[in-house]
Amino acid sequence: MPTLILVRHGRSTANTSGVLAGWTPGVSLDERGCAQAAALPARLAALPLAEIVTSPLQRCQETLAPLLAARPGLSPHTDDRIGECDYGDWSGRKLAELKDEPLMEVVQAHPSAAAFPGGESMRAMQTRAAEAVRDWNARVERDHGADATYLMCSHGDIIKSLVAEALGLHLDLFQRISVEPCSVTAIRYTRLRPFLVRLGDTGDLASLAPREEHPDGDAPVGGGAGAP
Repeated sequence: MPTLILVRHGRSTANTSGVLAGWTPGVSLDERGCAQAAALPARLAALPLAEIVTSPLQRCQETLAPLLAARPGLSPHTDDRIGECDYGDWSGRKLAELKDEPLMEVVQAHPSAAAFPGGESMRAMQTRAAEAVRDWNARVERDHGADATYLMCSHGDIIKSLVAEALGLHLDLFQRISVEPCSVTAIRYTRLRPFLVRLGDTGDLASLAPREEHPDGDAPVGGGAGAP
């Protein structure tokens, strides 16, 4: 099955102002986020991308703009299921004022029980994102073959929940995972189970390019020799 490259959007104006953006319109990349996006094509240059899928939110589309300019043969697909968690009434509020809300403790320690007022639950967020990945895995494998690599540009909580799902971790543990703005996380899917091969990587990604010899799907005993 395909390898999924998950890119978190670059640093946004909401990140720097301490606002929980959610689906609030008009949240763009800040100056550093634009620089991070501009560096993305070079970081991904060694990877043949079969498809590009994006959250509909502006900060993700701005993050992908330089990459799409560098790869004019690829057209992005927008999928609402990998859009940010719907934080409902919390959207657009300062994180500093939310930290004392009783629900925030639940979000941090027991997120599988957390549902945002006027929004969605964190369980629903993970479920829709995982369903999107399963659908795109099947589509990419059908159209491009089992060894294809494709990219999704999404959001921190979405990516963390997908990593937890791939590792078989309960959603209550997903807050232990960290992905920085414009970081790359890679999950290689196989017939029986996925493998997390990058987490929150902000450096060079050439070693993720397909190899002439493909592993049989088992985890290498002792950890393996890594990239050639």
